[in-house]
Amino acid sequence: MAESDALSQAVLHSIRHSFTTYKGLADRALAQLAPSDWLVVPGPEGNSPAVLLQHMIGNLRSRFTDFWTTDGEKPDRQRDQEFEQPVTINPPALLAQWEAAWQVLFDLLAAMPPGQLLHPVTIRGEAYTALGALQRQVAHYAYHTGQLVQTAKTLRGTQWQSLSIPRGQSAQFNQQMQANRPA
Repeated sequence: MAESDALSQAVLHSIRHSFTTYKGLADRALAQLAPSDWLVVPGPEGNSPAVLLQHMIGNLRSRFTDFWTTDGEKPDRQRDQEFEQPVTINPPALLAQWEAAWQVLFDLLAAMPPGQLLHPVTIRGEAYTALGALQRQVAHYAYHTGQLVQTAKTLRGTQWQSLSIPRGQSAQFNQQMQANRPA
């Protein structure tokens, strides 16, 4: 395998891993919330968990449907409506849309040959390489996942279950990692 092919495969693997990680963090934060929590707006300019999901769903569908052949900002997308606070929600229905939207991305990534990372795509008429567009979205989803996790953490208070290494447990975690490492 040529070094450039190996590098392309490693980059694509890293991007897939990043998307999977951020989706997993969002899923684990949502799992800690009661359905009524999904509608809580954390502050005057904040977005409820439901709004963050609506926006990410719309963004995922728009960016990754027909990724190679159409602009990443689809004409039927209603971005401003994604930020409208719903009065009620149906969590299972919203989660089904969430899963379907992520599947659009994961299907694209599964079918993407590493050699296509430099292929041109557009978002809002701006030219990107496929790699640049994917990196842009990794950053975008990391941003909104962080908002979602922070909102969930605030809402859960002392009932929050850490998605990472809990406070005061770094040394124990490091010891466990060392013990599990092959010799």
